Amino acid sequence: MLSSARLAPPLLNARRAAVICVLHGVAFGLAIDISCCADMRVCARDTQFSVKEVDIGLAADVGTLSRLPKIVGSFSWVKDVCLSARVFGADEALAVGYVSQVHPTKAAALDAALKAAELIASKSPVAVQGTKELLNHARDHSVAESKWEIIEPGARLVR
Repeated sequence: MLSSARLAPPLLNARRAAVICVLHGVAFGLAIDISCCADMRVCARDTQFSVKEVDIGLAADVGTLSRLPKIVGSFSWVKDVCLSARVFGADEALAVGYVSQVHPTKAAALDAALKAAELIASKSPVAVQGTKELLNHARDHSVAESKWEIIEPGARLVR
């Protein structure tokens, strides 16, 4: 089970299609690990989140400690929730940028995610895939390096 849990987030993160995660109810531990790999996260208002690993004597080693700071952009907040294992709600998740939308119910959150998926699916697959790849590259590289990521493939086509 643990090896499968370690493989799931990287495989999800490597998907070429946009990945939308709907969270509801209790989203602790592995739910955070997996949702950190999604391109978009939406949730129901009653969702409770926590990076609980320190409560059971573990470090969150499936990627949350690497991905969550890049998602929310605040190491202080990430250290707050990861070191304390405190529970936080949907409004806080929205305020820090962990989720992009909060909906009144699970059904409404699922409906919003499906509408977003339909909208994205109506776009050029090449444009969506390229945009996702460039955004993922930009997340981990400087602006200058990201510009070369765009220019270099185009230059190769011209040669």
